[in-house]
Amino acid sequence: MRETIDLKSAASSASPSKKFWNRKRRENLAGWLFVTPEVIGMLLFSVFPLVFSLFLSFTKWNLVGGLSDIEFIGLDNFKALFTDSQFLKALRNNVMFTAIVVPGGLIISLIMAVLIQSRVFLRSYFKIAFFIPYICSTVAIAAIWSALFHPSKGPINQMLMQIGFMDPPKWLVDTTYAIFAIMIIYVWQIIGYKIIIFISGLAGISNELYESANIDGANGLKQFWYITIPLLGPTTFFLTITSIITSFKVFDIIKFLTDGGPNYASTVIVYQIYLEGFQRFNMGYASAMSLVLFLMIVLVTSLTWIFQSKKTHY
Repeated sequence: MRETIDLKSAASSASPSKKFWNRKRRENLAGWLFVTPEVIGMLLFSVFPLVFSLFLSFTKWNLVGGLSDIEFIGLDNFKALFTDSQFLKALRNNVMFTAIVVPGGLIISLIMAVLIQSRVFLRSYFKIAFFIPYICSTVAIAAIWSALFHPSKGPINQMLMQIGFMDPPKWLVDTTYAIFAIMIIYVWQIIGYKIIIFISGLAGISNELYESANIDGANGLKQFWYITIPLLGPTTFFLTITSIITSFKVFDIIKFLTDGGPNYASTVIVYQIYLEGFQRFNMGYASAMSLVLFLMIVLVTSLTWIFQSKKTHY
């Protein structure tokens, strides 16, 4: 009996003890070390600004006064927003901008993508040609279009007068047409990106479907309506969501071309946030605008997501 106990104790002492830093723990540590910079960056540059902006939306803070000048005022900023004529005008401009450029850009880019994919020679050239504005500097684009939209000497108005329009729009300096001029430039700038995405979606549609439709006597329009559009549903949904978000964030082209004018005719919410926060230094009020904009984007994208989910389900 004693010999058995001695053998067990000898075996237990001979067996190697488990190390704390085993292979699995070392791999886990290496993984955490790789993702830690990204997590820290996300916390510092995304989560913290979002939480701080949410806090500031309930305060009155002049940026010049420093952190000691922050004064909690509750919902006063939000009450003031919906009686602020400048903000309401920016809101109307933004809603109209989104309602026109999102469907308009999708329709034009889809048609152009189908034509380039099926009926145009030198496809690669046209893909590059349409994509170049998307990667060009906004300053360069603004300079070109400001010359094109010149009220008296611009090529666009010169052409309109040649074909009989004696009093063409003043475009960027006209309170009625300034926002529409911005829409034209915006759609022209981003259409190349959407064309490339749509062409990628078209490449995934089998040619056998179109061949079968040809045999059944379906013309090109019916094939486009009953084959192309339904099968491009996921691609269209992706572009719709991203287009809505970017249309609510438009700023740079307005800043360079119209500076929100004339008479706030082309001011949108992001530009109004810029004016309040960095021109008038009213950071609390600007943060309240940012929160309203954030909630609008969440609401619109959620409704679009729900509509797409129901459509896919049925």
